[in-house]
Amino acid sequence: MPVTRPVDCGTARLLPDIDRPRAWLLTVDGAPQSYVDLDEPTHLEFEYVRRLAHILDETAPPGQPLDVLHLGGGALTLPRYLVATRPHSRQDVIDADRGLLALVTEHLPLPAGSGIALHAQDARAALDAAPEAGVDVIVADVFSGSRVPAQLTSVEYARAAARALRPHGCYAANLADSAPFDFLRRQLANFTTVFAHLALIAEPSVLRGRRFGNAVLLASHEELPIAALARRTAADVFPARVEHGAPLRRLIADARPVPDTEALPSPVPPDGAFSLS
Repeated sequence: MPVTRPVDCGTARLLPDIDRPRAWLLTVDGAPQSYVDLDEPTHLEFEYVRRLAHILDETAPPGQPLDVLHLGGGALTLPRYLVATRPHSRQDVIDADRGLLALVTEHLPLPAGSGIALHAQDARAALDAAPEAGVDVIVADVFSGSRVPAQLTSVEYARAAARALRPHGCYAANLADSAPFDFLRRQLANFTTVFAHLALIAEPSVLRGRRFGNAVLLASHEELPIAALARRTAADVFPARVEHGAPLRRLIADARPVPDTEALPSPVPPDGAFSLS
């Protein structure tokens, strides 16, 4: 049966998938947040989540454990994916919505010995307090309602992410924007001042400015696995493109890094962009 409960940031619902016996869709205030199949945690329903998983797959040799900091928890889709694909990984999940974490762990419990630690904290505060060079990967998927909070959109935030990563580590974030990409261009400008290598993964229709949609930003001090990611994302049900190098520099153009004092949340999505049909 569906489960509906008030949480800190709205009203959460867990909706069962009638086609998969132990699969659930999590929504908050009607907007889809996560999809989890408890029997098959490697089944990833959302395309942007698949792109984040591709990054995790290419970060290290298959099966090698990773130390991962997740900013934003939802129904813990990617942490569960890593438990299945990279056993013995150490994962810390940060989510400010204590009520949502309680709902998810009550109705969609984590497997025993998962190595996943949950923390009801503000994402920026947790990142600022994280040990230096303590993790291999940071995955950021933080939305307050349907917008990325302002404190996660500044150049100081990008520097905090770089400080928490190991030298070989990578940062991956789910963002959303549409043409003329003012928000996305500023985010790229923030991270290009801190990291040597950047890439952007999105569907061609989003990159061409035809619609509002998700874009995954990837940053690292080391070379990124561009070719492998391009192959994986091109083979998805909804194919995506991996942009890097000169195309990204053209997209950034004259955008400048944004300090904390001028940071703004991501744009308001158009009606229906992230709601259930």
